[in-house]
Amino acid sequence: MNLLKTIALIIVLSLPSVGYAQKIKAKRVKKDMQTVADWQITHFRDTFSMKHNKPHHIADWTNAALYVGMVKWAEMADSDKYYQWLKGVGEEQKWKLHWRKYHADDHAVAQMYIELFRKYGDSTMIKPSIKGMDYIINNPSTQPITLDNYKHLERWTWCDALFMAPPVLAKLANITGDEKYTDFMLKEFKATTAHLYDADEDLYYRDNSYIGKLDQGHKTFWSRGNGWVFGGLTIIMEEYPKDSKEYAYFLDIYKKMAEKLIEIQTPKGHWAMSLLAADLYPTPEASGTAFFTFGLAWGINNGILNRETYEPAVKKGWNALTSYITTDGMLGYVQPIGAAPGKAWPDKTEVYGTGAFLAAGSEVYKMYSK
Repeated sequence: MNLLKTIALIIVLSLPSVGYAQKIKAKRVKKDMQTVADWQITHFRDTFSMKHNKPHHIADWTNAALYVGMVKWAEMADSDKYYQWLKGVGEEQKWKLHWRKYHADDHAVAQMYIELFRKYGDSTMIKPSIKGMDYIINNPSTQPITLDNYKHLERWTWCDALFMAPPVLAKLANITGDEKYTDFMLKEFKATTAHLYDADEDLYYRDNSYIGKLDQGHKTFWSRGNGWVFGGLTIIMEEYPKDSKEYAYFLDIYKKMAEKLIEIQTPKGHWAMSLLAADLYPTPEASGTAFFTFGLAWGINNGILNRETYEPAVKKGWNALTSYITTDGMLGYVQPIGAAPGKAWPDKTEVYGTGAFLAAGSEVYKMYSK
């Protein structure tokens, strides 16, 4: 009986996944994006997480990640209502950053402000962000680059921060023409990378507490943490000319991560919550998977990644993600707020998962609408 079970398991594992086989059509991608976006707006102030019983502040990093994807959806949508919704958020917040002066998480909302400024041309939308970033540049933190049990949060001591603040500085450099934003951003990004990037694995540790530690023999590389980095790299690169030294620096990291990511994607299409330990964390997880799908599709669309090599990963990733959408439009299997591999549930979500899904959809749509 045990032999028969083993043979059956081998047969099942050798079969191509349904997600991989399923064709992707641009029209369906757009429909799924609208379904998820509409659900999220309707339930914006509700809670569907295991860890929080009240909604996040509108300028919190969680919602800032949602806005990144919602802006991309607004650009595609047939209705202006999504831009109007985002504009309403900005107006309610009076276009201000969140409350901590140096904390990268509280800068992330400026990504949305800047994109709305690009659409509407209203400088009111970005003045507080410029003021906030200028203060940090003129008064840089002297804290060390180690997190040390969350004692040091004024610099980018955790890898998630590389999605939150660097894109803001890259965007400001682009729209103002002032190189000080790039200079500061590059200096700090390199410091974080020197501290948290594992050159043997081409992945980032979430923070220094994971360096040198093993989980049943596996190095711990958190899926969403690396998703933050990978997705953030694409946003940063879009702000620089392809022949610039800045673009070249980020491109090098991006290509190394991309090559690693397609090696470790699970047969079911998602990426494990602990990227090198799918055996320990078999549950699907949407947020990391969405950021990776977004980043890989972006690379194909921009001629960086070979389509023949990388398209299968995008297909599997996207089809896995759409299988997590509930009948009423919620994206399930989004791991709650955390800093390490953990658990996810089909009926639980978080706003940043929706943001990552919409970002992924925007690039997948481009891939299949050509």
